[in-house]
Order: sequence, then C-alpha cells, then structure tokens
Amino acid sequence: MRRRRLGADDGEASEVNLTPMLDVVFIMLIFFIVTTSFIKESGVEIERPESSAASPRPDAQVMVAITPEGAVWVDGRAVDLHRVGAEVAGLVSDDGSVVIQADRDSTTGLLIEVMDHIREAGVEQVAVAASRSRS
Repeated sequence: MRRRRLGADDGEASEVNLTPMLDVVFIMLIFFIVTTSFIKESGVEIERPESSAASPRPDAQVMVAITPEGAVWVDGRAVDLHRVGAEVAGLVSDDGSVVIQADRDSTTGLLIEVMDHIREAGVEQVAVAASRSRS
C-alpha cells in the first residue's frame, strides 16, 4: 500500500489564507478612525485679525464665528443673535470653553454682544481668536 504525501506533489498549488490578515487590517483601520482627533471648524471662512500675543487654545469645545455681514454661526449652523447663548450653553460641558472667531471686518459691538449672550447663558471660559502675526 502506497501512501500519498501531502504537499506540492499533488500538482495543486498551495494557497495562503488572507482572511486573518484582512481582519487585522480592518480592525486597525477602525482603531485609527476612532482615535483620530478632529479639528473643530466654525462653519464659515473667517479672516481673523492678527495679534503678536495670540496663543493656541486646543481645548475649545465650541467655535462661534461672526461674519463681516453680522451673521453668527455656531458649529457650522447660522444662529440668531439672541439664541446664541442658549445654543452654546447646550453644546458646552461644565469645564468646556468657547472660542469666538470674529472676522476682521465685523463690528466690535456685535462681538461684545455675542460674548455677553454666551456669558449670560452660564459659560465662563470665552476667548476671542486671532491669527499670530508674522513679524
């Protein structure tokens, strides 16, 4: 009685099972997507004024933007000036902060009004964004 040897003698090519490797690749992909930090944007393009004393605030939870036309945007949505405090207070946690990005051509009075509405809603940490000057 002759025994058959397992291996390449059969004439069949041996195949590599790629399923475990694909599983690992998909798990790594999901891991990297979940752990990626996302940049918060205000939702509109703002030309910020420059300042030599500007410092980064990476801990900002909510971005508020004021356009040159006087529109107020909160996290990518246009909001009425009188509702901005309630909108921001609903999005910020107890120790969270808010950054206001006012366009260079927007009025200072509107910026102060927005800050007042946000502070009246109970948010204490409010900052105004500026670009760092290149000098």
